[in-house]
Amino acid sequence: MRPTHRRTRLLLAVPVAVAALAVPLGVHAARGADSGTETAPPEPEPAGSECRTTVEGSRVVAYCHNPYPSVDLVRLHTECDQWWDVDADGEVVAVEPGRTVRLEDRCWKEVATAWVSHRPAPL
Repeated sequence: MRPTHRRTRLLLAVPVAVAALAVPLGVHAARGADSGTETAPPEPEPAGSECRTTVEGSRVVAYCHNPYPSVDLVRLHTECDQWWDVDADGEVVAVEPGRTVRLEDRCWKEVATAWVSHRPAPL
C-alpha cells in the first residue's frame, strides 16, 4: 500500500503553487501591460469663443464668435492708462453656439490694455 499522507500534502501544495503564480500574472494583465495598446485619456471637446479686440483712442470694442456647440461666457476687461481713470470689468455675456456678440467699454483718456476672459457656462 502507498502512503496517502505524502500524496495528500502534494495535492494540497499544487493549488497553492498555481495560485501564487497566477496572482501576479493577473495583476500584470489587469494593468494593461500585456494588451500592447495604451489607452489615451479622452480629449476634451473644443470650446470657447474666438474674440477680436480693437482699441481706438479711449474706446474698446470686442467681437466674440462661438463656433462650438456649447455656450461660452465672456467678459471684457479694460485697464485705463491714467492712474485716476477707473479700470472696468464688464458684465458676463453668454455667447450661444453659432452666435456673435459685441462687447464695448471706454476710458476717459487712453486705454492701456484690454482683454476678454472666457469660461464655460454651467450645464
